[in-house]
Amino acid sequence: MRKRVKQLPDDLKFQVVQEYLNGELSQRSLMLKYNFGGKQCINNWIRKFGAEKSITLFPMAKILKQTINKDYSLELKIKKLEEDLKREQLRTKALSTMIDIAERELKVDIRKKSGAKR
Repeated sequence: MRKRVKQLPDDLKFQVVQEYLNGELSQRSLMLKYNFGGKQCINNWIRKFGAEKSITLFPMAKILKQTINKDYSLELKIKKLEEDLKREQLRTKALSTMIDIAERELKVDIRKKSGAKR
């Protein structure tokens, strides 16, 4: 029988990574403190948030916050672009339908014919 995996929210993962990078606690003590398992969890979270453990530990928190802020702003930008794309697709479909109706009712070719003129 498989064990149920405990999912931690991203803000808690970020807090664990900050504590580890600041040198406050070891990986083992953080695992006991926050009650999660897995030897590579913290290393995976460090990679997820785009940080590396280095000799200068203090600036890592700033770098992590900047990285997370960039990720969120990129996600928001992607959502906005997806909404714009959906709106333009609907607009194109509406215009195409209007042209089809006008051609059918007025019996006039409105669309440009494909192919080169000779």
